[in-house]
Amino acid sequence: MKRREFNTLTALSTAAGGGLLLSGAPAQAQGGPIEGRQYQRLAKPVPGSTPGKIEVIEFFWYGCPHCYVFEPTIEAWAKQLPADVVYRKVHVAFRANVKIHQQMFVTLEAMGKEAQVRPAIFNAIHRGGQSLTDVDAMAKFLAPLGVDPAKFKETYNSFTVQTRVQQATKLQDQYNIDGVPTVAIGGRFLTSPAMAGFGLRVSEEELGQRCIAVANFLLPLARKG
Repeated sequence: MKRREFNTLTALSTAAGGGLLLSGAPAQAQGGPIEGRQYQRLAKPVPGSTPGKIEVIEFFWYGCPHCYVFEPTIEAWAKQLPADVVYRKVHVAFRANVKIHQQMFVTLEAMGKEAQVRPAIFNAIHRGGQSLTDVDAMAKFLAPLGVDPAKFKETYNSFTVQTRVQQATKLQDQYNIDGVPTVAIGGRFLTSPAMAGFGLRVSEEELGQRCIAVANFLLPLARKG
């Protein structure tokens, strides 16, 4: 989902039953994923946060329908990554309501609760019709999930969270992220379900699987430095 296409792509996805359908040339040549199609190489590498490790980052948004579909696929893959790879999520901040979700994400991370409650947040937004764009609504929703409302609000407005939000937005800009979900590999490559499915007309689930295949292709390239 591109920044400039948030509203349009959401409507198209809904009309198509949740599938982002692409058409055109074959997805890749026999030699594997093609740079400039199934993945991009960053002009300027971004240093990782864990020395000696290959950093994999999924840039996402709680409210993105494509991120919602991709979530089970990338989370299952992340659990099987080798020891020299570290994986994390970074929530983007493309516009006002997305920034609010970003602050919720960072708050929950700071409280050690984000992974625990993420499935419920995704379901509330994409299946329950909740916007969760107000801190009081967030606190009320999260309370039955084991998140103390008072502590959540205190953390949400803390200096620590504000600093981490700024860091996340800076990282988004360093990677020049203009759509989600996007997967960054080793600070050098970007791929996504949309890129990995270049030229294909398939379901979003299939696009996600193809993205993971491209990410697996890129990991050895990232190891080479």
